Amino acid sequence: MNWIQIGNLEDIPRQGSRIVMTAQGEIALFRSVDDQVFALDNRCPHKGGPLSQGIVHDKRVTCPLHSWVIDLESGEAIAPDVGCAHRHEVRNAQGVLFLEAKVGACKA
Repeated sequence: MNWIQIGNLEDIPRQGSRIVMTAQGEIALFRSVDDQVFALDNRCPHKGGPLSQGIVHDKRVTCPLHSWVIDLESGEAIAPDVGCAHRHEVRNAQGVLFLEAKVGACKA
């Protein structure tokens, strides 16, 4: 696995996001109110909107362009919308964050 150190938990505000640049492109990191961190490609499956600029609520983000809601745990759009943003694994090692940045696709 290709794990890269990307910063600290405290670098991401609760219910907020930040972007990291990787060889695969922009990856948006999201922090929930209970300090879980999720990583998705920074492109909404609908029209490619910047998910990092969306509103984080519970374990979901609402795209700022057309209000699609994306589940942060799976990357899947919430029904009735259909589509997904590729999800990346994140590890939190005592407040230091590591990202597995690999090319992939959503589950079919």
